[in-house]
Amino acid sequence: MLKPQVHHHHSNSTQSLLTRRHKVAVAAGDGITTTAASFLSLNNNRVPIVKHNTSFHAPPPPRQITAVSTDKSSLAFTTTKVKAIITVQVTLGGLLSSIGFTKGLDDITDLLGKSILLELVAAHVDHQTGLAKDTIKHYAHWSGQVIKKAKYEAEFEVPNEFGEIGAVLIENEHHKEMYIESIDLEGFSNGTITINPNSWVHSKFDNPEKRIFFTNKSYLPSQTPSGLKGLREEDLASLRGDDVPDGPRKKHDRIYDYDVYNDLGDPDKKPELARPVLGTNDFPYPRRCKTGRHRTKSDPLSESRSSPFYVPRDEAFSELKHVTFSAKTIYSLMHAVLPSIRTNMIDKELDFPHISSIESLFNKGLHLPQLESKGFVGKTLPRLLKFVEDTQLNVLLFETPETMNRDKFCWLKDEEFCRQTLAGLNPCGIQLVKEWPLKSKLDPEVYGPSESAITKEIVELVIGGFVPLEQALQQKKLFVIDYHDLILPYVNKVREIKDMRTTLYGSRLLMFLTPSGTLRPVAIELVRPPGNGKPQWKQAFTPCWDSTGGWLWKLAKMHFLAHDTGVHQLVSHWVRTHCCTEPYIIASNRQLSAMHPIYRLLHPHFRYTMEINALARESLINCGGIIESCFSPGKYSIEMSSIAYGLLWRFDQEALPADLISRGMAEEDPNSPHGLKLAIEDYPYANDGLDLWDAIKGWVTDYVNHYYPDPSHISSDNELQSWWTEIRTLGHPDKKDEPWWPILQTPQDLTKILTIMIWVASGHHAAVNFGQYDYGGYVPGRATIARVKMPCEDPTEESWERFKQKPEAELMATFPSQLQASQIMSVLDVLSTHSPDEEYIGQKMEPSFESDPIIKKAYDVFAGRLKELEGIIDSRNADASLKNRNGVGIPPYQLLKPFSKPGVTGMGVPNSISI
Repeated sequence: MLKPQVHHHHSNSTQSLLTRRHKVAVAAGDGITTTAASFLSLNNNRVPIVKHNTSFHAPPPPRQITAVSTDKSSLAFTTTKVKAIITVQVTLGGLLSSIGFTKGLDDITDLLGKSILLELVAAHVDHQTGLAKDTIKHYAHWSGQVIKKAKYEAEFEVPNEFGEIGAVLIENEHHKEMYIESIDLEGFSNGTITINPNSWVHSKFDNPEKRIFFTNKSYLPSQTPSGLKGLREEDLASLRGDDVPDGPRKKHDRIYDYDVYNDLGDPDKKPELARPVLGTNDFPYPRRCKTGRHRTKSDPLSESRSSPFYVPRDEAFSELKHVTFSAKTIYSLMHAVLPSIRTNMIDKELDFPHISSIESLFNKGLHLPQLESKGFVGKTLPRLLKFVEDTQLNVLLFETPETMNRDKFCWLKDEEFCRQTLAGLNPCGIQLVKEWPLKSKLDPEVYGPSESAITKEIVELVIGGFVPLEQALQQKKLFVIDYHDLILPYVNKVREIKDMRTTLYGSRLLMFLTPSGTLRPVAIELVRPPGNGKPQWKQAFTPCWDSTGGWLWKLAKMHFLAHDTGVHQLVSHWVRTHCCTEPYIIASNRQLSAMHPIYRLLHPHFRYTMEINALARESLINCGGIIESCFSPGKYSIEMSSIAYGLLWRFDQEALPADLISRGMAEEDPNSPHGLKLAIEDYPYANDGLDLWDAIKGWVTDYVNHYYPDPSHISSDNELQSWWTEIRTLGHPDKKDEPWWPILQTPQDLTKILTIMIWVASGHHAAVNFGQYDYGGYVPGRATIARVKMPCEDPTEESWERFKQKPEAELMATFPSQLQASQIMSVLDVLSTHSPDEEYIGQKMEPSFESDPIIKKAYDVFAGRLKELEGIIDSRNADASLKNRNGVGIPPYQLLKPFSKPGVTGMGVPNSISI
């Protein structure tokens, strides 16, 4: 577990560890008898120190150890000879780098045997003095390299009376940081002690503070061994950055703090690139990690966008990967590939001339100018860049998405349009119609009449052959996806954007549940509010059997899909997973010690999230980034996500069962599986998700009950209470006074809170992320933008005649431009990819879990349930009666299958939001 550097001496004992009031002579455990004098000699020569489990703490000042005797006899002590083996990853920019003057200095340091200073910290204070025991310290020396792992060793003797080891201190004597993977302590009678830091250790020349690693034993604050209490508090103080002056954070820093989203704009570059601060009364938002950068000259509320964006050192992506996604991969995409696409296209708004031209991206590709870093980019983006050796041209050739590969005409079909609301990329928006008529809650004085254009007559025209409207409502057969009130306030603003061709409507999609368990579209409503001297315009479109109505229906679907794609990316994906999870990570590192069992439970589910979020702020959601340039809301995209967060986000309803109930997609039923009766029985996201939810909840319940057998342990855990308070008041301060926040008083309360966090980081994120390319990689199937208004909105005779003569041209103009499509397809491909080093839920047991037999058994049960879920999902996909996941041309729903191989597979649930 990684925690920040500390700089306090942890021992002021006046009595040496070796000092005793009487004469002792005992044989050492390995048959060697060591006198006090001989041991003192070893200690003063910085004998290698034994390393225990994974924790870091600051060492005490070196002190002379003296032996005291009551008579003339020399004092003798038993010792154990221990070898410490430290495994260090050889990284591109860190240890053993072949570039620069410091490389030679570090080689000399290795030759002198002073590469890493180790210190052992006793878990308990001296029982006679009540003071902390002196540490045992020595240098480790370089002993060789195997593949890309460097080994360092130290041999030393540890007095048996030193007692249990509670922590290890490390000082890196090199001029560059190193990534310490593991430390093995061999020679103890009870076997080898292995510590797994998996952490960057800064150079002492960058920061003199030593790193602290606690052992794998987990302790609640009240259970902390006496020798570690002070260090536990000091370690957390370092992580919080207590007493650290404000200013830009350095790369090697490990400080966690909160800030608003005030770094998405760039007003110093151009006034129109200014963006509002998110995290205010007007624009509520979760908090991000503080970087400490200077404010812009143009706007004292905005932070400058100097690169790279800081994240605490151990939150960054690993440098040691094999042809995998990394920070450099997305950097290459944004700074090498996408500019080349823009350079190659003279007309940035150029439409695709016809459908077959879109399909040519998958068989002919797009020729690009010569890339500056062809070799590296080609390796990091192997699915996208194909090099044609005979012409030496770069060809952007896209893989065929799975949906198109199975059925290239699926985008035209109403049944697929509705099926994806249950088993597609955004299955979180559909809800039961509970009130009729459909009405807006917006001010009619501003936005026009609130009644929907979808009337009873329109509904019964479509479903009249099944049941009357009243009966459909009573039988819970009508479902809606309603973006009207969220989007409508931005319609006129978006239409005034001058440097981008786009449009927007408030929109709704109404669907009917057929007897076969599938959904049938009833109507799409598109609304334009009053403005610019024009009254409100709204119209309901339905599936039609005439040519004009049929084309208008196709175009209405394209507009609604663009809205759904935007809400998916900005709300279901970015806000609900990436954005809202970052405060949990910050609070966990600031308030929960690395030895806290809840920290160790959550830590695997936070891997890489802060880094990918920083990359998003740098290149995806920033002013002029991919989201703003390729999605309908344009520069208002992230601002609109703030409104959605304020209106819609509730922590308690991020639980999958609560979310389903709140949307009317389920109701409590003790006789149904998971205690819920689904409104639509064949709802793949809910069916698979509830199985995964229950597995996570079972594992968390076992874990929490083990460490908190008594409810009083919850209320008395000061770290835990501070953690939960900080999440609400500092991490989500714009919602801190909401009454729906869970109260943390019992193990059941804690289980609920933790299960929500783990579900969001694993299952929810997987369901809305890893299908992005398969569902959205073919532009007609899920366009991100609708660039022109509906031809029936205030048409002129000339425009209507053009539409009648060539309706396909209207469709092509509605789709993204060739530039936008190429850019968004490139990004979706990268974001849908599993890295070879991905860590999937239930696949890897943490060292702290394995060290406790009860926790190990519980985790084995959890992992077993996830393996069973693989088979359950396969059997569901093979069931022909489940028409929302099985049928001609339908890809199997696998987004919640726990495990996957690398690449764009459309399956796999990582532990964390790592992409």
